[in-house]
Amino acid sequence: MSRQRISRMAVLGIGWLATALAALAAPTPAEPASSATPVATHAREVWTELVGTRFASDPAFVYVENDPALPNVLIYGDSISIGYTPRVRKQLAGKANVYRIYTNGSDSGAVIPRLQLMHDKMRDPKLTGHWTFEWDVILFNVGLHDLKYMNGRKLDKVQGQQVRSVADYAENIRKIVAYLKDLAPGAKLIFITTTPVPEGESGRVASDELRYNAAALQALKDFPEVGVLDLHAFTLPRQPEWWTKPGNVHFNDEGQKAQGDAVAQAIARALEAKKP
Repeated sequence: MSRQRISRMAVLGIGWLATALAALAAPTPAEPASSATPVATHAREVWTELVGTRFASDPAFVYVENDPALPNVLIYGDSISIGYTPRVRKQLAGKANVYRIYTNGSDSGAVIPRLQLMHDKMRDPKLTGHWTFEWDVILFNVGLHDLKYMNGRKLDKVQGQQVRSVADYAENIRKIVAYLKDLAPGAKLIFITTTPVPEGESGRVASDELRYNAAALQALKDFPEVGVLDLHAFTLPRQPEWWTKPGNVHFNDEGQKAQGDAVAQAIARALEAKKP
C-alpha cells in the first residue's frame, strides 16, 4: 500500500474520531415538555371535565358548593330541564343544594350510565371536596329523546327511525326507578312528565308525548312511592305563549321561569313532607 494512501486513510480516521468525540461531548437535548393533562385533584375540576366545553358557560351547569346544613336535590333531564334549572336554584336559594346531571340527559337508555359516571367521579375519595352527602329529593324526566325520529344524526320524522318504542321506554322507566332507589334509598323520587310536542316539529310527531307519558305512569304504578309532577298538563295551556318559536319543543324565558317555579314548589313540598 502506498504511503500516500496510508496518509489519506489516517486523515479520514482522525476526522471520524474527532466527529465522534464532539458528538459525545455535545449536551443531550432537553426532553420535550409532557403534553399529558394534569390529573384533577379537586371535585370542582372533575365537574368541569364532566361538563366539558359545550355547557361550560351555561348557568345550569355551575359547580355547586355544598352547604352541609341544607338538603340535597338532584335534577335529571334533557334540555327542558336545562332551561328551568337556574330558576329552581334561585327559588330554593338558602333552602336546598340543587344539583343537576352534568349534561343533557338524552333518552331513557342514557340515565343509568350517566348517573353512574357522575357518582363514580364526584364521590372519588381521592378528590378534595368529593361528594359525601346523600340525596334527599331526585327529580327525573326522559321522553323527548326517546320519541324522536333520527336519520343518522339529523331529526327526521319522515325518513328517520324512532329512537325507542313505547314498550322499551316503559321498561327503562322501571329500571331507572329501581336504580335510583338503590342509589338513594332515603330520597323522595319525583317523575316529571314530558312536555308537549307541537305541530310542525321536524323530528317528532305532535302529541306523541301522550303515549310515552301514559306508558311511564303505567310503569310507575309498580312504585306508588314515586311522586309525579305533571309538567305536561302545566305547560300545555300556555304552550303557544311559551314556545321559542312555532314547531319547537323549547321554551322562552317566561316559560322556563314558570316551569322552574312549578318544579321548585314540588321540591319544597317534598322536603317539607320529609321533615320529622
